[in-house]
Amino acid sequence: MAPLKQSGIAYSIRRSARARRVRVTVDAAGEVIVTLPKKAAERRAAEAVRELRPWIDRRREALLRAAAEVARAPGTLPYLGMELRVVPEAGRERVHRRGDALLVPPGDAREAIERFYRRRARAEIAPRLDAAVARAGTSYRGLTIRGQRTRWASCSSTGGMSFNWRLLLAPEAVLDYVIEHEVCHLEAMDHSPRFWALLEARVPDWREHSTWLRRYGSTLTL
Repeated sequence: MAPLKQSGIAYSIRRSARARRVRVTVDAAGEVIVTLPKKAAERRAAEAVRELRPWIDRRREALLRAAAEVARAPGTLPYLGMELRVVPEAGRERVHRRGDALLVPPGDAREAIERFYRRRARAEIAPRLDAAVARAGTSYRGLTIRGQRTRWASCSSTGGMSFNWRLLLAPEAVLDYVIEHEVCHLEAMDHSPRFWALLEARVPDWREHSTWLRRYGSTLTL
């Protein structure tokens, strides 16, 4: 379906059987997405976009500011606070890191690069997670690497851990904070005072990292 328009704003509609209300989001590229309950009238999407026009404008402006503040040099990609030079190499099919160079297939290599980051996410996160649970005296059941659009990490009630590979595009301290955040959930599943006390004890400067992720999380894209 071609994007619809309301008040000069293009938007797309998604239907969700789990949605209980109309939800408007603006993704990292500034695109407006309206999620509708399965049986909701399509006009409700237009009404929501019209009503939320001021918020949509503010959100887009914030995305532009964030992108400008952490703009990276052309031909580079971030990796835990470092900058890797993207170097296309004829005949290559699999991405490989060599020092500060990221050797990639020629042409559009985004899918191959994402696969590289997913592989590295497990390699980077697993030992950090193991160390964090050892320090806390707890344990977890399984590690999953995902590419969620709206969530950085999660801890299930059974101790299953899930992390977003895009965290490797953030500074190293931000990744470490997110890991400690989820490890605290092994002892306190909610965001109760006990949870915040645990996090404060383990990551005293957690607010700085949380603020960074809220402000610049939209820029963590290839």
